[in-house]
Amino acid sequence: MRKLILLYVLLFATFVSMAQTDSAFRYIRSVKGEIAAFTVDNLDNIYLLGTTNQIKKLNSNGDSVAVYNNVKRYGQATLIDVSNPLKILLYYRDFATIVMLDRFLNEVNTIDLRRQNIFQAKAIGQSFDNKVWVYDEVENKLKKVDEDGKILQETPDFRQLFNSAPSPQKIFDQERYVYLYDSAQAVFVFDYYGTLKNKILIEGWKNFKVAGKYIYGSKENKLVRYDISSLKVDEWNLPDQLRTARSFNFSGTRLYTLQKDGIDIYEFQ
Repeated sequence: MRKLILLYVLLFATFVSMAQTDSAFRYIRSVKGEIAAFTVDNLDNIYLLGTTNQIKKLNSNGDSVAVYNNVKRYGQATLIDVSNPLKILLYYRDFATIVMLDRFLNEVNTIDLRRQNIFQAKAIGQSFDNKVWVYDEVENKLKKVDEDGKILQETPDFRQLFNSAPSPQKIFDQERYVYLYDSAQAVFVFDYYGTLKNKILIEGWKNFKVAGKYIYGSKENKLVRYDISSLKVDEWNLPDQLRTARSFNFSGTRLYTLQKDGIDIYEFQ
């Protein structure tokens, strides 16, 4: 009888060990709080947008390192771009205004796009040379502006280039290319001169992000990763505990999930 019980114990332990080994997600820790939205940079710093519009920066260990409280002027930020951890962009779409912060979340500059007659811009993104990409929805052009808001370059009207001009929700500047994501159409890839280089037929992805050589996102009950160079697509079925997440974000090795009571952090392969 003892041998039989011991056998069951060993089988159960083996099963648990296999289940843990086979899992693509290893829980690291949680960040608790009333969080409206968040993003992460390539150093695994976390930027939290609280329900009071306060922005807090946590380092990769979860320690608070900076807070931005000047939120009364524009209200809640529509977008937080942390492509460059030394230069944070807050975009307030209703005011067509970009606020630039340093790595300690001190305000260093403000760009009012309306002064350049850009009144509707759904998406903005930081460029490789610390300028800003803006998609002008009225003129249907991708534009680059400097710290003063001056237009440095712009593409032709996309309505002349495409049967249906993209309406991007996200802009990423990665590895010498600019990625515009229109979830209803595709990912449009341009070089720095505004020439279309590729059109990746990805649509319907949520939590879209370009980081290094990968495109990340989620669709239905799966997390997906597209390798830009090899064209390989990896998929992970979401465990039950992750299906309740309000949103996801990604870094090179980590998955961040926004739950009702905070953020859960996992390592994934």
